[in-house]
Amino acid sequence: MRSRTVEVDGFTWNIHDEGAGPAVVLCHGFPGLGYSYRHQVSALAAAGYRAVAPDMPGYGRTDRPSSIEEYTNVAVADRLIGLCDALGIERAVFVGHDFGAPVAWTVALRHADRVAGLMLLAVPYAPDRMPSRPTEVFAAMARKHFLHLHYFQEAAVAERELDPRAQEFLQRLFFALSGAYRYLDIWKHPSDAHGYLDVLPQAPELPWHWLTVEELDHYGREFARTGFGGGLSWYRAYDANWEASAEYDGAVLDVPTLFVAGTRDPVLTMSGPGALDRMKQTVPDLRGIELLDGAGHFVQMERRRDVDRYLLAFASDVLTRNRTVE
Repeated sequence: MRSRTVEVDGFTWNIHDEGAGPAVVLCHGFPGLGYSYRHQVSALAAAGYRAVAPDMPGYGRTDRPSSIEEYTNVAVADRLIGLCDALGIERAVFVGHDFGAPVAWTVALRHADRVAGLMLLAVPYAPDRMPSRPTEVFAAMARKHFLHLHYFQEAAVAERELDPRAQEFLQRLFFALSGAYRYLDIWKHPSDAHGYLDVLPQAPELPWHWLTVEELDHYGREFARTGFGGGLSWYRAYDANWEASAEYDGAVLDVPTLFVAGTRDPVLTMSGPGALDRMKQTVPDLRGIELLDGAGHFVQMERRRDVDRYLLAFASDVLTRNRTVE
């Protein structure tokens, strides 16, 4: 994938921008890059769409803000709209995976006129605010078992462990979160005296059916160069995010929305048994809940053909319909 930089109000984005036509903006999570959507970018461009997949703030060759407040959903959503303005994109389908999902739905909550449709991967829409600060919840959970959400909170601790072993960490995490492993087995380990690599499983040798040696090498080179600190800032922004998003507590998401996830994605388990039903109640124009049997967390890679198919059909529906109405 080719990339280029775009400066918007003194902030430098690195983006993959391919194709011509109605726009689709793809937002990744941890530990990802715009490259995480390489399959969707090529499929969209071939089908007559403009695919824009940025390295999100803190990742890759995009700027890495020093302030934690710059990693909240509100801050990043507004920054994405600035990027769209700079690219001449008035309206788009927004796709979000992992941390990219709440950013994408925050774009829809704050800038609904700019959103033709929303595709959420892995993370169901969750409008209800935690009753107390997220870090307090994480600390309570970590007293029972290892929890990466808590382990990542203290500055520099995870970086010291993971940065020198970037490619090993990525390979082991990608495997642990795939459909081939039960990620929540990690919770069998206590927090005390354990880092993330102490609890992650060993990964089989590559290639896998969804990840090649060359693809992992690309991730490895980028994170070896940058470290994981930028991505970990998203975890450290949980409390700031809790405060910044208070006005959207219980908000109805009033744009066409499609949800896709793997049946073995631990995020579904961690979201709670009523998460999908709650989404049906708070997303009036929910076009579908597509659960990919046996798939894990990184569905855009692990089940790329299914995700491509759902995305192309959804984009065709909402973008064509909206153009006809206009």
